[in-house]
Amino acid sequence: MAVINRADLEASPLADLHAIAGQLGLDGFRRLRRADLIEMIIERQGAGERSEDVLRGGGQASAALVGARGRIAREDRDREAPQQAPQSDGEQREAGQARPGARAAGEQAQVAEREQGGEIEEARRRGLTAAGERTREPDRGGGGRSVEPREARPSAREPSRAAAELKETVAEGAVELQGNGSAFLRVRPGEVSDGDVYVSAAQVRRCELIDGDMVAGPVRLPRRSERYPSLIRVDRVNGVPADEAVRGARFEELRAAFPTERFELGSEDLTLKAIEWLTPIGRGSRATIVGGAGAGKSETLRRVLQSLARDSSLEVMLALVGVRPEEIEMWSSEPAQPEVSLSFAAGADVLSQAVERVVDLAKRRVSRGADVVLALDCLSAVSSQAARKALAAARNIPDGGSLTVLATAEQPFGGETTVIALDRLRTMTGRLPALDLVSSCTLKPELLVGEEAAKEIFAARIEALRA
Repeated sequence: MAVINRADLEASPLADLHAIAGQLGLDGFRRLRRADLIEMIIERQGAGERSEDVLRGGGQASAALVGARGRIAREDRDREAPQQAPQSDGEQREAGQARPGARAAGEQAQVAEREQGGEIEEARRRGLTAAGERTREPDRGGGGRSVEPREARPSAREPSRAAAELKETVAEGAVELQGNGSAFLRVRPGEVSDGDVYVSAAQVRRCELIDGDMVAGPVRLPRRSERYPSLIRVDRVNGVPADEAVRGARFEELRAAFPTERFELGSEDLTLKAIEWLTPIGRGSRATIVGGAGAGKSETLRRVLQSLARDSSLEVMLALVGVRPEEIEMWSSEPAQPEVSLSFAAGADVLSQAVERVVDLAKRRVSRGADVVLALDCLSAVSSQAARKALAAARNIPDGGSLTVLATAEQPFGGETTVIALDRLRTMTGRLPALDLVSSCTLKPELLVGEEAAKEIFAARIEALRA
């Protein structure tokens, strides 16, 4: 009778010892320590068990080893398979992925090694041999005959052909951001094609990607229910390694100085002329246009952006949150197209999240040295915390870019460098300019217009108080 000796048992994994103990019919073997389990198996073999299964002991126990290893490997792979969370319909439409019930976009950028080499890693952990491993099949004579496995397994040292081909697939293209924070690499910039590559929102944030960035990195093939391949990681951004592209101080830690360069609006509109000289705005200003309903806040913001859009050195961004549907249509014909457009029907949380995404995008552009004007209409529709975070993002960075935040609101939030107050009565009666100079202010106007012009602003405010 063939038996398994102590050396073989001690060299076997605990899972294999459990499989052998199960074949021998041992009770409570899973509660035993390894050494006690080995002793019990040896005792049972030496106790003269004569059941037909044990009489064929060597061959059947060896087969049990192989069968147990394969079963455990399959169970482990099932447990380790990533659990996919369904996307919302809106996210799937914006990210270009498949129907509801598809896998979550955040899991599409998992590393290729986990997806490609799962079986190889399991084979290595469980000690399985390469393809061509021979097992012993018991026969009626008590011995065993050699049989080839039905499917040859890949070598534990060599990746599969599919994995090798996938590792060689590298995509390069221009980033096009989506409304939900994710992006696509357009392999043909400016055109949509089936070869475009999906980039998760986490990768966009981690590498501070913005529209137009040229990105390169390895990709994986689309999974079931996915339409596009996905970027595994970002290797290069605009020709430099990704870690170098995002290296440096965080945006919030960058130096902030009072604005020193005034925006020249150059408009014949009386209200805009009054704003340009009596409540000046500069690069890096934190400004709010305030007033009651009907004071003309949105119209004033629209005219200011029309003037700023003529300056090619500025990047103008716009977010419409909590506005009237008619105003969304009105902005569609303006030079500055909104990054997000949500009417007052949306909830406060949805509006706040939309503002945070746009502010985050503006920060990434400024961190590359750009001068950005971010217009927000209307900031009163979002939570107070989201509004303050949006305003606090404005700054003039010495020897760098600038982020100017120009928002409409019912009243000042505090912390502004410029407050442009509109007189509702003057607007409703057509008396221009509609500026309420007494309620308006600009901190350190002399840095924007000079000492003499600043004195004229103070004199005009005193005259308005007397009127």
